[in-house]
Order: sequence, then structure tokens, then C-alpha cells
Amino acid sequence: MEVGPYAGRPFPPVAVPPARPGPWPVVAAVLLGCWTVAVAVPGELVGWLADQVRLATGLDRVVWLWPVVAAVTVLLAGVPALLLALLPRSGAVRATGRAWLAGLLALGALTGLRALPPVHHEAYLAALAATAALLAVVLPRLVRGPAPAPATGPAGPVPAAPPAVTWLAVAAGLATLLPWAWFGALGGLLETVLAAAAAAAVGVLAGALLGARFWAHLAGGPPHRPARLVLVGGLVAGVALLLLAAGTGQSGAQLPALLTLPPLGFALAALQAPALRAGGPAGTAPVRWLVGLAAFGPLAFADPEEVTLLLATTRDVPFWVAVAAAAGLAVAALLAVAYGVLLARPRGRAPSRPVAAATAGVLLAGAALVHLGPGQPGLHGERLLVVLREQADLGGVPAGGAGQAGRDARAREVYRRLVATAERTQAGLRRDLSRLGLDPTPYYLVNAIEVDGGPAVRAWLSRRPEVDRVLLSQRLRPLPAGAPTSRGDQPAPSGPAWNVSLLRADRVWSQLGVTGAGIVVGSSDSGVDGRHPALADGFRGGDDSWYDPWDHTRAPTDQGGHGTHTTGSAVGRDGIGVAPGASWVGCVNLDRNLGSPARYLDCLQFMLAPFPAGGDPFTDGRPERAPQVLTNSWGCPPIEGCDPAALRPAADALDAAGIFVVAAAGNTGPYCRSIEDPPATYPDVFTVGATDRDRQVADFSSRGPVPGVAKPDVVAPGVGVLSAMPGGGYATLDGTSMAAPQVAGVVALMWSANPALIGDLERTRRILRDTAVPAGATYASRDPADACGSDVNITGAGLVDAYAAVRAAR
Repeated sequence: MEVGPYAGRPFPPVAVPPARPGPWPVVAAVLLGCWTVAVAVPGELVGWLADQVRLATGLDRVVWLWPVVAAVTVLLAGVPALLLALLPRSGAVRATGRAWLAGLLALGALTGLRALPPVHHEAYLAALAATAALLAVVLPRLVRGPAPAPATGPAGPVPAAPPAVTWLAVAAGLATLLPWAWFGALGGLLETVLAAAAAAAVGVLAGALLGARFWAHLAGGPPHRPARLVLVGGLVAGVALLLLAAGTGQSGAQLPALLTLPPLGFALAALQAPALRAGGPAGTAPVRWLVGLAAFGPLAFADPEEVTLLLATTRDVPFWVAVAAAAGLAVAALLAVAYGVLLARPRGRAPSRPVAAATAGVLLAGAALVHLGPGQPGLHGERLLVVLREQADLGGVPAGGAGQAGRDARAREVYRRLVATAERTQAGLRRDLSRLGLDPTPYYLVNAIEVDGGPAVRAWLSRRPEVDRVLLSQRLRPLPAGAPTSRGDQPAPSGPAWNVSLLRADRVWSQLGVTGAGIVVGSSDSGVDGRHPALADGFRGGDDSWYDPWDHTRAPTDQGGHGTHTTGSAVGRDGIGVAPGASWVGCVNLDRNLGSPARYLDCLQFMLAPFPAGGDPFTDGRPERAPQVLTNSWGCPPIEGCDPAALRPAADALDAAGIFVVAAAGNTGPYCRSIEDPPATYPDVFTVGATDRDRQVADFSSRGPVPGVAKPDVVAPGVGVLSAMPGGGYATLDGTSMAAPQVAGVVALMWSANPALIGDLERTRRILRDTAVPAGATYASRDPADACGSDVNITGAGLVDAYAAVRAAR
């Protein structure tokens, strides 16, 4: 035993400094933050791209896609976040883990709501508002950590949120709304109200995740260092806001939020500085206001269905959403710097309450003026198409004799029956709709009425005894500036285009002396450039040869170029059209490459009974002026509002009137059963697939089988087809859209060669099929299931032969 001066006596107490946490928890938090961002952001992008690829290829939407994306994200990032919330000794690191864990749980719950169909946007927003509000109550209880020491200042407890700081948060939120007020557009009234409710609930949820406990732990004990809190707390809050943004909005709407919400974490951290100087954090009010207002922008001013790759090829909604998101990112960065300098520097202090409130008021007025000025004011919600139970009985329509006179007699009788049925069955419903201010627009080709209204109106209409069903009639939101007109960069061909020669149409002109004279082809598409040199002389003219239900233009025009190209392939001069001697009339049913059931009906009604500009389709229709042949390079998928039977009465009526209807099969091959959107699926519509120069069916060409009918009927050239574009130029395009008008041109040649065949639809179809030449089928793979049952479901009767068809018609 050692003997010394303290033998037999206790050791005196020794002051031991408190243990300081090592650097590894902080390193782990940094790595986890990077990992969380690396998991969440690609997951959102991959999920959206998967949605878009399936949409573009015509495949059904996968309901389980987003729940799976959410589950994978929560699993990969949630486990390390849970460990970070439990294991480190540092209260700040554990608070970081709890915030991120709560954000991941919120992401999982909110992302699962995307299983709701995008067309039911109001239902989604209501579910988002309810779920976010519930999570704001539940999550703090699930991940609650130990309470920090009570915050006290020189004069006692610190107030929850200094009023000036709250007003600064409101001002910051309004600043983030400015780009959306300029570049975006609101939906319907109910949609806008629900978006506001959802944004408010998301703000409350953000306040629950980034509440007083969170900021108190991040700030640590006195002496507080606001500058460090802005940097560290801003990064931690930014990751939490990124997780919240990832779950906010339908597929597509969350993408701009991923850019604009995370940088606001630095502004939120700076807003805590004034209260920290008094002894504690500023509470949840600034978080709720700033995040709620920032979330309102993408939720209210962008329709997620329009944030699509289908519109990304031009300066359309995706472009302007990207502009608004980039501007929002810049605003958020400026706010972070400005609030950091104003509030977090050593001598910084918040402005007085009146100054902060006045700043918020100025920004509110500025947002309103921007929206009413350069913005797109008003409400632009979807419409409803109310389809009535009773449709016109067109049985026993008299043949009226052969040729044009017989066709005209049939068209007049069909028009009379359709209008009489609509007038008789719609009267009471139209009166009720007008009384409610729902702006009804009646149709007769399909006995239907288009009206304003959301889910409540839809439910009311669905219960009415005269109503069969109610469809959505989609409406695109306006743009701050129109997209540039599509133009061609190629010269006119020096002779017949290769596709015209492949069909042997040039031999019809030279050897049979038939060019389509006396026949009128109707084009329903994006429009037609009536001044193009290949098309100007073919326009029929008069006051009933052009109709634009979108923009009400008075002369043929085209911005997208699709309609000019397709019309040129049917009747264009200079070697691009199959029937260059035929005339054409036009109607605009596509606006920015999208349509709706009502706009498709507008043009089909015009084709059955053209009417003068400003006329009433019910009373001013002229069925004897109907074009003999219609070319339709469009389809109406569910995302635009159609169901499989939506346009069936219209196709039946045009058939009964003796009008030959040609439609593109679609570009969703090589999948079997990909001909699925009306009107290509209907038996009385002649459906056309696409081939290349070697007579091989293009991979993109949609194919059958279609229940109850063989589709496609035939194929025609659709790869690298040269035709007209707005402005006088030419371009080569691919698609069954390019193939269909060439078949319409062949019909024009046949009927021009033998006018007695006009209106004889069955014989015309039979000749086209019987004279077609073999085409090569292509398959998705060597799997027998990809053979679509038979080559006839890929090639139809084969490649159209104009020369043989005209000879047989004669």
C-alpha cells in the first residue's frame, strides 16, 4: 500500500470539464443529408419520367408506382435517419435526425396520394390538405425528443414569434409567389380554394417539423451564434423542406417545389435570429406562413397534367413552369442572403412591425398587379361533357341514290334527326344549367352538353335521369406568351415525294388523268396555313370552309404545323399530296397538341354540316356542303377526357351520312392492343398504320387486336414523310399522323375517278383492302405474345395501292 500525504483521507474533489461530443456525429449528419437528397431527388425524377413514358407510349398508368417510390425512399433514408435521431449524444444532431425522419415519413404518406388519377385533381388536393393536417398532429408525437431548457430573456419568457418576424415571413412567401403570378395560371374556383387549403396544411406540417424544439436544439445554449445557425440550421431545414416538397403535388407539380422550397431553409433560420437574441427561437408562425405561401405557387398555378413531355417540345406549360421554378429559386436565394444580412449579422436587427407589415402589403399588391397585368388572370378550370342517355336513331336513313346527290340527301336527313333529338332531350337540362350560371354549350353529333363545374356539379349531373355519364372536358391553361410557329427548313421536292411514288399516286395522275378534282377533304387538326403555296389554291373558300373553336380565327392558320403537314400529304401541290386536284376545308381541334372531347365534337359537327363564321351549328348547318372525306390524325385518350365510347355516336352519324372517315392508328407501338383511343377503334372509321420506305411497319405504329373489329385497316408511308409546314417551308415528320391523310387522298382519287362511288362507304373500303399490297410486319420481340395474334393486326390488309384502287373504282 502506498503511503503519502493523503493516506487515510479522501481525495479532494477535482473539477472535470464536461465531455464535448466528437466530430463523428456531425460528419454522420452531413453524410446522411447528402444521402437523403441523393435518394429523394432521383426518386422523384424517375417516378415522373416513368409516368411520362407510359403516357407517351399509350400504356396504362401504374397505380402502385408512387407508393413504391415512396416506400423505397423512406426505407433507404429512413433507417439511417432513425439511428441519427437516437444514438448521438449531441442534442443538435439528434434534432436533425428527428426532423429528417419526420420529413421522410411525411414524404411517404403524401406521395402515396398520387395513386389518385391525375384527372381528379380536386380530390387529390382535398386529400393532400387532410393528410398534411393529420401528419402535423401525429408526426411531432412520433418523433418528439427531449425538450430544451425553457427560453427566457432579460424580462422573462420569450414570445413565440415576434410580430415583425412573422410579417417578414409573410413578405418572403409573397415574394416567392411573384414568378407564379406572372408565368402561371389558376385552375377552377374549387381547384384554387383546395390548393390554398393544401398549401396551408403543408405550411402547418412544416411548422410541426421545424418548430421551436428544433430551432432551440440547433441554436444550442447561450451564447447564441445567429450566423452559425443560419448556415447549419438552414442546411438542416433545407433537407427537411426538400422531403416535404417531394411529397407535395401530383406527379409533375412536385418538381418545381424541389427547387424553390429547400433554399427557404436559410431564410427560416435567419428569421430565428431576433428571438434568439432575446433568449429563444421564434416559434412556428414564420415557418407556416413562408412555406405555405411558397407551396401555393406550384399547387395552384400549374396543372400537373400539363407538366408533361407531350408539351415539352415547344415553349408550352413545361417551359413556363421551369421559368417560374428558376425564378423562384433565385428569389429564395436572394431572400436567404438578404435576411441573413438583415437579421443574423452581429448588429443586425429586425425592422419595426409597421415596416415589416408594409413590406408584406406592398408585395401582396405587387403579386396581384403582376397577375392581373402580364399574368393570366381569371379561372381556367376544366369543363364537363354531359352525355345524355338518348342518342339519335339513325336507322333506316334512306340511301337517296348513288353519287354526290345521294350523299347530300343522306347528310341532310342525318343532320335533321340529330338536331331534333338534341333539341327535344336537352331543353330541360339546358334551362337548369343556364339558371345555375354553368355556361352550357350544346352538341348534337353526340347528344351532349359541355358545362362548367367541379366534382359537386358532376355528382349532381350524374344522378339526373336523362344523363348517361359525365366526362371531363380538359382545358389547357393560357400561357404568358405564345409558342413560336413551327416552320420547315427543307425546300419543296423536285418531283413526287417518295411516299407518293410508293403508293403509285403519281401514276394515277399521269396515266389515268385523275388528281382528285371535284372532291373536298376535311382536315380536323392543329389548323392549316392557308397561304402556303402548296395549299393556297386548294382551299375551297366561302364563309363555311374554316372553323376555329379555340381562338376563333377567321382565316386558315396554323401555329403547331401538324395540321399543315397532314393536309399537305392529302391534297398538297408540288408533289407532296396524293390528291393535288382535290379541295380542302379545315377546323382546329388541337391547341398546343392537345384537345378535349368538346373540341373534337366541334370540328366533327362542322364537318357534317358546315356553318358560316359566328353561326349556330343547330340552325345554320349546311350538310350539303360537307366534305366527302375526313382525315383525322388525332386520338382522344383518357387524359383528355374521353372514354372508349365517347365519340362513337359521332362516328356512326358520319357513316350514316355517307362521309368517309380516315383516322391514324396512333404511335404507341410496338405493343399489341395499342390501338385504343377513339376514333381509331371504331368499326366505321378507316384506321391507318405506318410503314417505312421498305414497306415494313414502323415500330411506333399502333396495332391491334381491337375487340370486335380488325385494326388497323391498312398501312401507308409514315416514316420520313415530306410535306408542308407553316410559313411556306417543308419538313419531314414521322407518325401514323402522316400516313392517314395519304389514304384520305387515295379515297379522293377514287371518288374523283368514279363520282358514282361517292358515299358508297362499304364498297370503297372493300376496294382499298382488296387492292392493298403486302407489307412487312414488325414485332416487339421474338416472344409469340408480341405477334399480336396475327399479322393482320399489325399490317391490316397491307399497304394501300392508289393506282390499283383507282382502277378498281373505275
